[in-house]
Amino acid sequence: MRRGSGNPLLLVHGLGAGWRSWSPILDGLAEHREVIAVDLPGFGATPPLTGEVSIATLTDSVADFIRDQGLDGVSTVGQSMGGRMVLELARRGIGGDTVALDPGGFWSDRELVVFGATLRPSIALVRALRGTLPVLLGSSVGRTLLLAQLSARPWALSRETVLPDVRGLAESPATRAAMDALTKGPKQQGAPAGTAPGRITIGWGRRDLVTVPRQAARAAELFPDAVLHWFDRCGHFPQWDAPDDATRLILDNTT
Repeated sequence: MRRGSGNPLLLVHGLGAGWRSWSPILDGLAEHREVIAVDLPGFGATPPLTGEVSIATLTDSVADFIRDQGLDGVSTVGQSMGGRMVLELARRGIGGDTVALDPGGFWSDRELVVFGATLRPSIALVRALRGTLPVLLGSSVGRTLLLAQLSARPWALSRETVLPDVRGLAESPATRAAMDALTKGPKQQGAPAGTAPGRITIGWGRRDLVTVPRQAARAAELFPDAVLHWFDRCGHFPQWDAPDDATRLILDNTT
């Protein structure tokens, strides 16, 4: 998906809807930049990878897209798994400025077990309920019950905001393989000071129950050049809970 004009900005989603995960902030970003939002392999309209699915191979697919589209030096933004991937691109020296929102990859061993043990049943539940998701998510009670792990205020969100990501969790063919990559693969490596291709900004929700806030210190230690930004009253999806703040953070910290 491409929208807007100006210096390009590449958006990389996490588990869920593909590029539509960014819908709450796309218009605000596109007022100032050309926004390029990709569907990772196995999400949205992009076919799954034919070989190994790992954070490395998924990141390879984004690196190939950057090269093939002539986007060398492009600023990158990612959330959750996508946040981890744009940090991995920065570690590899690919892209320009980087904004990672609630990135994965910085769990302790115990936190990783809790992450898998809580999110996998949630995914199984929304798969079982996929036919009724529009109705369930149209209710503030339904949103609260289904999304308490993902949002600080799920009752306050609209169905249109959350339905694409929840439906994507249920229907994307790569969800299970990507979860395995997150829970069974290696943790994120860091980038020594002075080695990233541009500025690094890491945004974290103070009420994130997926990548819990104490993980931010580990991310900052591994990426010492990064500036850490906290989203108040925000869970795992800043584009849901704090769309205006997320938009400003992205625009102010990318060129």
